[in-house]
Amino acid sequence: MTGRRSLLRRLLAQARPCRVHLAGLLTLSLSAPVLKLLTPLPLKFVVDGVLGDAPPAALASLSGPALLALSAVLLVLVTFASLLVGMAASVLGTYVGEKLVRGFRAVLFRHAQRLSLAYHDTKGTTDSTYRIQYDAPCIQWVLVEGGVPLLSAAFTLAAMVGVVAAIDRTLALVAFAVAPVLFGLTHIYGRRLRRQAKEVARVESSAMSIVQEVFSAIRVVKAFGQEDREHGRFKGRSTEGMRGRLRVAVVSGVLGLLVGLTVAVGTAAVLYIGVVHVQAGRITLGDLLVVMAYLAQLYGPMETLSKKAADMQAGLASAERAFALLDEAPEVAEYAGAKPLERAAGDVEFDAVRFAYPGGPPVLHGVSFTVPAGSRVGIEGRTGAGKTTLVSLLMRFHDPSAGRVTLDGVDLHDYRLADLRNQFAIVLQEPVLFSTSITENVAYARPGATREEVEAATKAANAHEFIAALPDGYDTRVGERGMRLSGGERQRISLARAFLKDAPILVLDEPTSSVDSRTEELIMDAMERLMKGRTTFIIAHRLATLEGCDLRLKLERGRLIAAGRRSACGAEASDG
Repeated sequence: MTGRRSLLRRLLAQARPCRVHLAGLLTLSLSAPVLKLLTPLPLKFVVDGVLGDAPPAALASLSGPALLALSAVLLVLVTFASLLVGMAASVLGTYVGEKLVRGFRAVLFRHAQRLSLAYHDTKGTTDSTYRIQYDAPCIQWVLVEGGVPLLSAAFTLAAMVGVVAAIDRTLALVAFAVAPVLFGLTHIYGRRLRRQAKEVARVESSAMSIVQEVFSAIRVVKAFGQEDREHGRFKGRSTEGMRGRLRVAVVSGVLGLLVGLTVAVGTAAVLYIGVVHVQAGRITLGDLLVVMAYLAQLYGPMETLSKKAADMQAGLASAERAFALLDEAPEVAEYAGAKPLERAAGDVEFDAVRFAYPGGPPVLHGVSFTVPAGSRVGIEGRTGAGKTTLVSLLMRFHDPSAGRVTLDGVDLHDYRLADLRNQFAIVLQEPVLFSTSITENVAYARPGATREEVEAATKAANAHEFIAALPDGYDTRVGERGMRLSGGERQRISLARAFLKDAPILVLDEPTSSVDSRTEELIMDAMERLMKGRTTFIIAHRLATLEGCDLRLKLERGRLIAAGRRSACGAEASDG
């Protein structure tokens, strides 16, 4: 478990852009105790100077009615000032808190996108989603809703103890005697709350993963009639979360009960001793009333210190989870001194490349081949042979465990990562579309593209005709994952995206495996235009799809068992 001080330091570092606003919020919060010190004074003036015969020396010249009027006006002014400061603190606190959460979420989201595919494959996307959405607000809970009130309460506590001690030191000592008990309770229960809050977050994250899995595969769930089973699975996991929340509530309730009981004992002791001192003439009745009024404000900060310190444990548990995500290092990192790359020629070489996923068996074994710029490379092999892994290494989604991959004679590690990936356009077996318009989906390859450029790309991909026939044309929203369109329509939009990007290297991963023969003809026709002048890697099960390739690679269990080149007369020559 990460130390509390370390987490606080890291949260403060994240909050540095808002340090001025936090300072303003703290100033407002610290002004509140000063106003609280003034609140009981009008009552003392009335009791001792109007109802009694011992007015304060500074106001001794005022008559009873004048002192009463002054006390009433002072009470209204102090109350108005307190309310005004409270409103300003509330508005500023909300602004600062929301700004901090937005910034922290953005940092987490940016880092999560940079993490390697292996991390997301292992952890699942829901875990990162939960940390970004539900753990990121910890920066608001700890600093704005916890840290600022804690500092304000500490200042109030010190001021109240000083004022009470000026009136009667014995009462101050008695009142302050409960402080060690309160802080001890906070320490004991706070650690337990943090452990339980962390466990609740883990369970709730897993419940969210069930929701995401079910809705992403809703067709399969419905086809197999498993709605009730998935409902039961979600309900069971949610019940675990509910029980965890209940345990946290019980621990918090017990802490609140013990804190309240300790405060009640302290208040009773001060009242008893205070009355004895009034009867003995050591203090006036007005002094006792002021002490009792201050006592409520003295124990208020003590309770705040105890409860906020305990509540912050849940925030610190979330902070620990959020920073654990930030501490994940990308498996694929950009090296210092990496060189820029404008547009590659497209010469590719794999030199004795080996690869294994972390903790797994080898996936590729010593794969070597060369691809001249502008060549078409067909990759065949059974499922799990390593075909997709091969092109993933080419785009540096992963790095080889041994050997090297070069582009235009330069090791991929030596290129800037964004520049390298900008050299590729990819068309997947299952096209990936976003729940926006067709125009935005095509322009995802080049966000600054004009409408004319988008239409030119769709025409090249044989997609313009069906798009123009839609009621909203290019403004048609495709739905989540493009499900408002057919598979062939989605694939042609994916091809249009590749046309628009105009990258020198093209990766086609089973692009025609899930479409009918008519749509396949349209896609193959578009692909022929797309492949001209580009280095192209085609992954396919249908060998007919690989006809016309300049180089045919056959993989079996991660080994390159055949590499044939097309000769000038059209036959294939084996390289091994």
